[in-house]
Amino acid sequence: MSAKTSVTHRFERLVASGVTLVDFGANWCDPCRAQAPIIRTLKKNFSSMAQIKIIDIEKNCEIAYQLGIQSIPTIIIYQNGREVKRFIGLQSGETLGRALKQLV
Repeated sequence: MSAKTSVTHRFERLVASGVTLVDFGANWCDPCRAQAPIIRTLKKNFSSMAQIKIIDIEKNCEIAYQLGIQSIPTIIIYQNGREVKRFIGLQSGETLGRALKQLV
């Protein structure tokens, strides 16, 4: 199995079951840094109901490419492996929290 296939396979397993919010960003991105405390709060508030993950697109560029991510931050919510919501740009905790509550 190639490294690229292995990374893709691990990502697919990550989002395969339940509700998973994935925040795609990069350390050099100011809006991504502003999004980080919001994501940490969501992770704390939804820890028993959903997975909340942060993926650095520079370290995982093949996943970002496959998902068509062209702007960051991009936040994708998955339910049982299927993308159900996508947000582009800085999002409020209220917006993301509402989206998660609809799915959990």
